[in-house]
Amino acid sequence: MANIETCPPLSRASVEAAAHRIKGKTHQTPVMSSRYIDSLASTAQARENLLNSEWNGQEPACPRLHILFKCENFQKIGAFKPRGAFNAILRYEEERKKFLRSSGSESRSLLPIRIISHSSGNHAQAVALAAGELGYEAHIVMPSVSTPAKIAATRGYGATVHFSGSTPQERLAVVDKLMGEEAFENVFVSPYDHPDTLLGQGTLGLELQDQSKILLPDQDLHGIITPCQGTGIQVFGSEPWFEGADDCRRGLCEGKRVEVVRSMSIADGLRTPVGEIPWDVISDPENVKGLFSVTEDQIRDALGLILQQMKIVVEPSSAVPLAVALYNEDFRRLIQNECQVRGLHVYNLGLVVSGGNFDILQLSQMLQ
Repeated sequence: MANIETCPPLSRASVEAAAHRIKGKTHQTPVMSSRYIDSLASTAQARENLLNSEWNGQEPACPRLHILFKCENFQKIGAFKPRGAFNAILRYEEERKKFLRSSGSESRSLLPIRIISHSSGNHAQAVALAAGELGYEAHIVMPSVSTPAKIAATRGYGATVHFSGSTPQERLAVVDKLMGEEAFENVFVSPYDHPDTLLGQGTLGLELQDQSKILLPDQDLHGIITPCQGTGIQVFGSEPWFEGADDCRRGLCEGKRVEVVRSMSIADGLRTPVGEIPWDVISDPENVKGLFSVTEDQIRDALGLILQQMKIVVEPSSAVPLAVALYNEDFRRLIQNECQVRGLHVYNLGLVVSGGNFDILQLSQMLQ
């Protein structure tokens, strides 16, 4: 990737520049809503649902929510990840051309370039797609436990897949071996821990904000909730709770980033710890107003609701934000209070859904 020291800051202007850079490479995805899901989210949970939870005995919250689903499952490869992959590779090209011009090396024979990354699925496919469209060979390190559908799709976009163990450390060991092969100019595209990737992903937020102005002409978009890996809009994070996959929330409680996660949550895209650069952003309360986690059963319920009511295919990681909006009483009470303090009739919440890349044959088993 481009030298991190030359990267633009994580600002709105930089995201706008990324949007211009990747224009034509990615889709503008639609925004959808569901009256039925709004009704559920705006109804207090039954008291018996809270019996075995930390909210036992409390009055269930009753926020008024209107949810706008930013449907990145209709993006290329079925997820928002191509935004970051294209921006990262194109930024690398820009920096490389500047270097060659300044060093007078433009006409020299150079080593062939290959793009290297690691991912359990969506970023793998995104890098394979972006590298192929831009004329580069892609080599992707994937955990051997990755879903067969994601492995097949990554290969289908032309990448060579190298397998590793399931932990980030095991993935990076294979990446380091590939990066050390001297017959190539090896370019690593980080899945989440580099400004160029993050700025590319941020372009979906710009799109959602622009689209909300059309869908809500006399109202504001009040908040956005996304899975974890300056607009006046509140931002919230969401994570699975199972086996410590809520590393970001735990990190905020402990006052330091959690570096190791070993979870087999069905939200497989959220099993790795948050990166150092995202952590710097998320841990600042001026940027992210809260982190909230949900159980595996709540994720399954939210996933089934999206499939049944909205008729769109998303993967479990994408159902985590909706599960928070439906079931996490801390989040729901926060929204209820926001409405009361600000005099809002309804709180307009943007929610990113992404990733239709799981094995459809496993769907019935996943929802049991």
